[in-house]
Amino acid sequence: MRVLGLIPARGGSKGVPRKNIRLACGKPLLQYTVEAALGSTRLTETILSTEDEEIADIGHRCGIRVPFVRPTQLAGDDTPMIDVVLNALEWMKGNNEVYDALCLLQPTNPLRQSSDIDGAIDLLECSGAESVISFVDVGEKHPARMKYIDQNAVVIDPPFGEQCEGQRRQDLPKLFLREGSIYLTRMSVLQEQRSFKGRDCRAWIIPPERACNVDTPFDLFIAEQLLKHGHGEQS
Repeated sequence: MRVLGLIPARGGSKGVPRKNIRLACGKPLLQYTVEAALGSTRLTETILSTEDEEIADIGHRCGIRVPFVRPTQLAGDDTPMIDVVLNALEWMKGNNEVYDALCLLQPTNPLRQSSDIDGAIDLLECSGAESVISFVDVGEKHPARMKYIDQNAVVIDPPFGEQCEGQRRQDLPKLFLREGSIYLTRMSVLQEQRSFKGRDCRAWIIPPERACNVDTPFDLFIAEQLLKHGHGEQS
């Protein structure tokens, strides 16, 4: 199976300005994803998609291929990721580079390991599924424990609430949240359904201590603490 790794890293960001190249434990955030991709044995090729010259330069220095400049109209806050992916696939196809699947590797997930990438590809191949997406156990933040709060601060139970107050976590049905490290999808699903998930999706489980998606300054702080304690080290 030929799998293309794609790292999307635009220059703009509202929550954390220039977050894709902000330093975390002395390295640009982007570098952690590059290292995980380059350490994979199952990715056929990995490229960086960016419209930003500085990000492209850092990508080159980290050892990743930057074969084209992403159009600026595909680098806005409201740009759908599927359009970024299809743009990359169109460029690659125009240069006679054809793949069976694409693995989207967002640089905002610095604790992903090469083994996560390889394991997800193995799962996609052996299962025959259309996609594999990374998930994490919701743990204490189970939806059954959530409440509505109205304008008068009145607490209202939702229809999906726990059966009784203080119900034990282990008695609640196990639920998982999309985690962001891995979006692995067959080309036909991306191009024909414009979907990363497709109709037959399998889960790659990321442990809570490595489930970190950097969207805010606090997220970046947490990521640095986890990295300092070795949770981002490649195995």
